[in-house]
Order: sequence, then structure tokens, then C-alpha cells
Amino acid sequence: MGVIMVEAEKRFSAPLHRLPSLLLFLMLLVFNCFDDLGCGAQKLVEEEVTALRLVGNKLGKKWDFSADPCSKTAGWLVPASTKAFASNVTCSCNTTTKICHVVSILLKGQNLTGVLPEEFANLTFLRELDLTRNYLNGSIPRAWASLPLTKVSLLGNRISGRIPSELGEIITLEELVLEDNQLQGSIPVALGNLVNLKQLTLSSNNLTGELPDSLGNLTNLTDFRIDGNPISGKIPSFIANWKKLQQLDMQGTLMEGPFPPTFATLESMTEMRVSDWKGGDGKFPPLQNMKSMEELVLRNLSLSGGIPDFIGQLTNLHVLDLSFNNLTGAIPSNFEDLQEIKFIYLTNNKLSGTIPDWILTSQKHLDLSYNSFTGTPAPSDCTGTVNLVSSYSSTDNDSIKTCLRRNLPCSGKASNYNLFINCGGDSVVIDGNEYEADKSTQGISAYVPSDNGKWAYSSTGDFVENEDESYIATNASVLNMIKPELYTTARMNPLSLKYYGLCLQKGNYTVNLHFAEIMFTDDQTYFSVGRRLFDVSIQGKKVLHDFNIAKEANGTGREIIKSFTTVVDGTLEIHFQWVGKGTTVIPKQGVYGPLICAISVTPNFKPDTGELSVGAILGIVAASCIVILLIIILLWLWFRRKNAANNELRELELQTSCFSLKQIKAATNNFDPANKIGEGGFGPVYKGVMPDGSLIAVKQLSSKSKQGNREFVNEIGTVSALQHPNLVKFHGCSIEGNQLLLIYEYMENNSLASVLFGPEENRLKLDWQTRHKICLGVARGLAYLHEESRLKIVHRDIKPTNILLDKDLNAKISDFGLAKLDEEEKTHISTRIAGTLGYMAPEYAMRGYLTDKADVYSFGIVTLEIVSGICNTRRPKEDFVYLLDRACVLQEQGNLLELVDPSLGSNYSKEEALQMLNLALLCANPSPTLRPTMSTVVSMLDGKTPVSIPSMKHINPKSEELRSESSEKIFHEIQLQSISMDELSVDTSVSVHSIEECPHHSLVSKHHSDYTQ
Repeated sequence: MGVIMVEAEKRFSAPLHRLPSLLLFLMLLVFNCFDDLGCGAQKLVEEEVTALRLVGNKLGKKWDFSADPCSKTAGWLVPASTKAFASNVTCSCNTTTKICHVVSILLKGQNLTGVLPEEFANLTFLRELDLTRNYLNGSIPRAWASLPLTKVSLLGNRISGRIPSELGEIITLEELVLEDNQLQGSIPVALGNLVNLKQLTLSSNNLTGELPDSLGNLTNLTDFRIDGNPISGKIPSFIANWKKLQQLDMQGTLMEGPFPPTFATLESMTEMRVSDWKGGDGKFPPLQNMKSMEELVLRNLSLSGGIPDFIGQLTNLHVLDLSFNNLTGAIPSNFEDLQEIKFIYLTNNKLSGTIPDWILTSQKHLDLSYNSFTGTPAPSDCTGTVNLVSSYSSTDNDSIKTCLRRNLPCSGKASNYNLFINCGGDSVVIDGNEYEADKSTQGISAYVPSDNGKWAYSSTGDFVENEDESYIATNASVLNMIKPELYTTARMNPLSLKYYGLCLQKGNYTVNLHFAEIMFTDDQTYFSVGRRLFDVSIQGKKVLHDFNIAKEANGTGREIIKSFTTVVDGTLEIHFQWVGKGTTVIPKQGVYGPLICAISVTPNFKPDTGELSVGAILGIVAASCIVILLIIILLWLWFRRKNAANNELRELELQTSCFSLKQIKAATNNFDPANKIGEGGFGPVYKGVMPDGSLIAVKQLSSKSKQGNREFVNEIGTVSALQHPNLVKFHGCSIEGNQLLLIYEYMENNSLASVLFGPEENRLKLDWQTRHKICLGVARGLAYLHEESRLKIVHRDIKPTNILLDKDLNAKISDFGLAKLDEEEKTHISTRIAGTLGYMAPEYAMRGYLTDKADVYSFGIVTLEIVSGICNTRRPKEDFVYLLDRACVLQEQGNLLELVDPSLGSNYSKEEALQMLNLALLCANPSPTLRPTMSTVVSMLDGKTPVSIPSMKHINPKSEELRSESSEKIFHEIQLQSISMDELSVDTSVSVHSIEECPHHSLVSKHHSDYTQ
């Protein structure tokens, strides 16, 4: 019953007992109709219904508009909402006017895949917007600033770009949660205007710069989190203004100490997590007045000196983490008074003295490993709820158990020489090696040796937010690998995980670490937006920093094996450590920290096994020689039978995998025409599906083209040596008889040409951040080819059809059939011109003068196309020869921004657009000497190097037309010459559809239509 019902009951309570029961029932029904939503008479205003339709279209949310959005029916209000899931639209209705307005939208855990809609701004009464855990992209619309919002949560999406300063105009805002996205730039000064703000959560983004002083105005703040961002600067003193602050999380940033003395005034603090900074004075923060403190994490802050006694007076503490510091002295005696404590982590310090008896008999979880304790009697065991591994300073005192001593010395003869561990899983045999089971569930503060004594692990940390408290991960993604047995499980840890190889023979070893990201998925759900980052050290030396398994393996559910060599004399230590970075609540709270699937350690020397006699060894050697000789003879006979057309292939040193023709036929359904996705000059391109479900693109070389054979040799020789996130990944090849095949990764979003200029069904509306990301990706790929790879390579054919886009619209360069190695000499004259007119540098098209600056020119043209949405090779009206010509004219007129694609509207940064256009003109300078290198281009796009304004004179149409005709003539002559020499250039792009550089069906804005006619 509503308020009106209650008032009616009061008003009519006296005479009600005299009314017939039927009349009483009807009156109650009538009164009940005046509840918030009425009896169907109240209705949402039409303007907001229209806004919801637009919002639903952009979000990919299928609402049922046959029912009124305020009816609480037909899916507009789902009663079974949880902390992780909600699908609710809530209205406020005027019972007099019967007009309703949307005041709250909760769409949590919906896996929505659309773009963040600007149209929310049309819901002018909206106070709460929660889009937690979806797959939304785009940037935060500035138009939202007009709304009377009190709560905004975009946690767990793919939102990019900067935090708009306009959010500082929403002075009603009390909660702003932008955690686990891809936001960049600095925190806007304008956020300091949000004086009613209680919660500001910016964790796990890519925010930079220092905390603005204006945040000191947020005196109502109770929860502030910036962990997992590269924010720099010192801890600001204005934090003392936040008297109501209860939770502070600053883990994994680039900030520096010391803590300001004013910290002592934050008496309301209950949770404080600060970790992983450098610098400071090593002093403890003044926490003595924080009597309500329940969780205190001061990890890896270079704190020195003794542990202050006031820590033992914080009697409400549940969690205390002071690990990885330089603390000295004894454990304070008043720690025994911490009755509420559950976890104490003091690992990796320099604590000394005797370990108190109450700790040795405690049933709570304590980690004192890696310290310098002394005294007797020493504990008799290293296992239990107290982790004491390597906690004593002694290395040779036989009265102290081996596992307690520093560096875990071997108590007997070092007889082991290899290790194979299936971390978190059962015993399994792979390639003849038995990977031992590792199924212990201990992990909070534990030292767990193997049954055979060959290895052990030490685990520190608790997934406080995760009630499961599981330290073994099980596969949640599709495993795209040939031998998945090692990757169905993994051991994980929220802080520090160490594996030890015990009693290993002295010598040089190869350590293989087997990783696969099995807790995130690779689909379009919020399960795929998680990021796991951690460090790896071997024998105390860091070998991997901010290691991201999924990024290194090019996706989830894919294995990546990292190999290292190290010298071992007794004990091998492999350390996996979380340093506060990456996401922590995707797909649920408590999913972060290091994860390892398997470990193998093999000797690089002849181990002392004590088993084989000299005669047996000689017999094995002799037999091996005979087998090798037979193999050599068979290979020689096989190569002799190959036809002469494959000579070049035989001489090529392939650095790639080989597939059988049978495998490829199965993947493409015997090259079914239905799977054909393109046609190059050498032959068709097919889409294939491997047995594990992964998609591939297969280039099939035509058996009629000797030239295609040469292109095949060139391309396979080039790409097999290249591995970079912005190059299309080369999986391998197949060479059987006359069948020559290249196998690449499949690119879901086709080519840049298709996205910008293709038919309507292939085009995508690219926002400004995505265009910038594509330019930066192409630049990084070219910088790798020119300057970073072992082979210095000039691509020679950079154009939109050779830039492919994956499912996240990351740009990847393809088609190395025309690529040329940049040999010893820095420049050379090419007698064979290869490329595409409109994108070829003038010095190369006219004179055959080829350097890596030719690719820089092509990049400049492509950048102009990306910003403008106009194809360079479509000739417009006679005023301009082509897009570059028009750009030069607009630059001279000071109207360069007229070139920006009108479809962007106002949703782009004019400053960034002008910088990118100037950079494009700088790259397209007629003089190759004045063009920047690609590494400089990357630095400019990253904002690390300013973009100078290029000086380019307007190109006269007549002279340019003559130059184009001359270029075409030269190109035609070289083509004729190349045909006679079987050296004709071909387009070997791999994409979803084969299209022209600028398709006739391009749909661009009417303002630019003259460039596509």
C-alpha cells in the first residue's frame, strides 16, 4: 500500500466497520491505485521513451517497449537482482499529473556490447546510473554533465579516453566508480568541485600525472581508490582534509613517500592499502589515532626501523601486511593482544630475535618467512598455519631444520637434476616427462614440500574479498592449444608465490615457465576485460615485469612458455609476485595476482645419474649416429625428388610451424568455396576452423604462377621472423607437392579500408579514441619493422587494405609479399617498383629511391584517411588532385580541422585532431629527409614528443597531374618489364572480404561525398 492508502485508512477508520465487506474491498482497491505507479494510468513521458529506445540501441539492450518502461513489468524491473546482476529501470511518478520520469537505471552483469550512449543525457531526471560489468566501449560523454546524478558506476567495461572535466559540474554526485576500464590521461582538476562526493574509485585504469590539489575540497569523501594506475608524485598533504575517510587504496602506483604528518588526523580510517612505491624516508605513517582500523597494508614501501608499538594497540585489526620492507628488531610483544587478527604478513623483512611462543602455537595465519630470527629452541617444522620458511639467519646450524635456514641448503647430496611440476593439477605425462601433481589447497601462509622432497612452494596472501579462498584455478575459457593437459588448472596467489627446486646438482639449467590465462575469457563479455599483471624473479633476479599472460599469448586460453637459463648450486627459487596492478574484481572480486600452470627445469649439462656404463653410452652414441645418418640419407633422397620450382623454398630457413595439407583441408572443408573470403594475385584466401575452434586465414598459392612462388618465399621468410602485437600473427605454413599455403590469424573486423570505405554491412562507426588507437598501432608496427626487429624491413605497401582490425579494433599490419629487407646500406635504388599508387612516396615512385621513409609517407596518407574518412585515391572535383592536396590547402588557410570526419560530430579533441593532421602532413612531406622516423611518430602519438607544424607548399594541380601521369607511365613500364621477368607485384592481403582500396559503396558524410563519386 502506498502513502495515500495509509492516509485513507486513518481518515476512514471510524466508519469502516459499518460498511459492507464488498464495499470495503472496492474502496481499498481504489486507494491502492494511487500508489507510485497508479493503476496503469501513469505513464513515462514520450521524450524519455524515445531516449530509452536510443539508449537500448546503442547498448545492445533489447527492452520490450510494448509495456510502459515505468510499469515494472515485461523485464523493465527484474526483482531477482543481486550485487553482480541487475536489469532495472526505476521511475518516479506524480500521482496528481500521472507523469513519470526515469530516475534510476541499473544494468549490471548484462554483457552489453555497445557504445556508451550520450542519449542518457535526455533522461533529465536520472539520478542513478549503474552499468557495472558489461562489455561497453567508447568514452564518457560530456553531455552527462547536465544530469542530476548522485551515483555513476561504469566498473568492469572497456571505456577509454580521458575522464571529461565536465563531470565536475555534477555537484549532486555522491558516488563515482570508474574502476577496471581503459581510461587515460590525468585526473581532471574539476573533480574537486564535487563537494558531495563520498566515493571516488578510479582503480585499474591507465591514469597518469599527479593528484590535483583541488581534490582536497572533497571533505565528504569516505572511500578513495586509485590502485593499479601509473599516477606519480608524492602523497599529498591535502588528504588530511578528508576527515571522514574510511577506505584508502593506493597500491601499485608510481607515487612516492613519505607519508605526511597530517595523516594522523584521519581517525575514521578502517581500511588502508598502500604498496609498491620507491623513495620516502622509511618512516612509518602516524597511525596511532586510527583506532577503528581493520585492514592495514603497508607493503613494499622501503619502511625501516622497528615495528611501532602502536600497531599492537589497533585492537580492531583483522589483516596486517607489512611484508617486503626493511623492518628490523623483534616482533612487538603487544601483538599478542590483537584478538581480532586473522592474518599477519611480515615476510621479507630483517626481523630478528626469538619468535614468541604464542606465534608458534597460534592457529591464526601468520607469515614470518625470509627474516633473520635467532634463538633456541627453533621450531620443529615449517608447515602449519605459520609460514617460517627461510626465516632464520643461520645457514649451517644443523640443529635448525633445513627449511628454516636461509637459502634452504640441501641436507644431503645434491642428486636431483630436473623438475617437472603440474601446478595445481594431477600428475600428467607430456613428451615422455612426468609432471608431478601439485594439488595442495594451502595458500594463505603456507610452506608445502612435495612428497618426494624434490621441490616445494611457499605461499603468502589471502584473497580477502573472495569467500572461496581457493588457490587453484580451473579452466574457464576455451583452450586453444594442441596439448591442453598442463593448462586445465593453475596455482594462483594474491601476493607472493615461490617455488623451490631442492638439492639440484650444480650447473646451468633451463627453466621453462608454462602460462595460460584460464580465468578470463576471449569473448564479448565482462569476463574478457580482466587484466592480470605480476612480476617473476629467478634466483633473486627479476626476469618478467608487469607480465600479462593473455597479452603475451595473444589471447586467453592460449599457452605461452617463457624460457630462462640460470645457474643453480643446490636450491632454485622461482618467485611470482603481485605488485598491485591489473584488475581485481573481474570476473568477480578476488581474481588477481600471479598464476602459473606448469614448471619444467632441465639441465644444460651432462648430469651425474650414476646409472649408465661407458659401454652403454658408446652403444647409444653409435646407434644415434646410425639413426641420424639414415635420417640424413632419407632427407637427401626426399629433397632430390622435389621439383625445381621449389628450390627457393628448400633454401629458406623457416622459423615457423608446419601444418599438414590434411589439417588445412579439414579446417577449410576441402577448400569449400563457401569458405572463400578473398582473392589475391597469387590465388584465393580461405577461412578455416581448427579442431580447437580457433579461426585461421589460409592463403593458397596458385600453382600456375611462378611469380607467386617467389612472393611466397619472400613473405614466409619475412613474417616467420616477426612477432609483434601490431603485426598479423603468422601461425605457419604448409608445403606439400604443388600446394603452398600460408596460415595466419583470422581478423574479425576486416581491413581498415572495409571499415572506413566499404559497403554498409562492413563499415563501423569509429569514435575518436579508436581512430587514435588505430594510428598508434600502425605506427608501433612500422617502428618495429624499421628499428626494433632483428630484420630491418621496409613494407613498401602500407595502405588501408593491408591494415587489419581484430575484434577489439586493434590495428595489425599484414601482407609482407612486397616487403623488402633493409640491408647493410641505408639506402638503395630499386629497379623493381612495387606498391600502390596514391600511397607510394614520390621519390620511390619516380626514381625507385627506397628507404624506410617510404613507409613513413604511406603512413601519413593513411592517417589523413583515418581522420577524415576520405579515401586518398578517389579523385574529387578539379580544384584538388587528391586528399593530400586538399590537406595542404587547408593547412595554408588555417582551416585544417575542416578535414575531420563530420560523422564524429563534437565527440573528439580538437587539439588531438590538429596534432594528428599535422603529424600526417609531416610524414607525407615530399622530402624524405624531413619525414620523422616511425619511433618518433610513436612518441608524438603518445604525447611524449611535440608535433612540429610541417611546412608544405600547396601542390599545383597541373604540375601534380603531370607528375601523376609520369608516375603512372613509369609504373606501367616497370609492370611490363616485371611481367616478362615473372616479377609482377601482387596484393596478398588477408581479410574477411577482398575489397578495393576505396570501394564504390563507401558511405561517408554528405560533406565529403565528392571524394567518393
